[in-house]
Amino acid sequence: MNQDEEEIRRLIEEWASAVHRGDLAAVVRDRADDLVMYDVPPPYEGLRGLDAYRAVWPGFFTWQASGAEFTLDTLDVMAGRDVAYAHALLRCGTSEELAERPALRLRLTLGLRKEDGRWVVAHEHHSFPDLSSEPGPSSS
Repeated sequence: MNQDEEEIRRLIEEWASAVHRGDLAAVVRDRADDLVMYDVPPPYEGLRGLDAYRAVWPGFFTWQASGAEFTLDTLDVMAGRDVAYAHALLRCGTSEELAERPALRLRLTLGLRKEDGRWVVAHEHHSFPDLSSEPGPSSS
């Protein structure tokens, strides 16, 4: 892993930790002003800009404070000179949700660019797999 990939890995690990702590300043710290984010909840056309990104997190923090988990499970990073991408799987859910579907993971994809020698996230995409065809817990 090269130095840029290590730096990006730390950036993402610190972001995930900040999300789990509910630390909004740290969550938005390494995001581009013109960030585009596609998220699990609406709006489905995505969010554009740092102000819109900042506005969605308080509701998530409230939900998470009820006992939900948000932890990195896997993380892969590929960095070029000025652009990079990363993809990760996270355990994201309440204890009950994760017990019911232990393999369930939130999928995260990030597009990054280097601005003034510093990596920032310019694109962020969260998704869950379509669970409508997945069988639920057995009812024996």
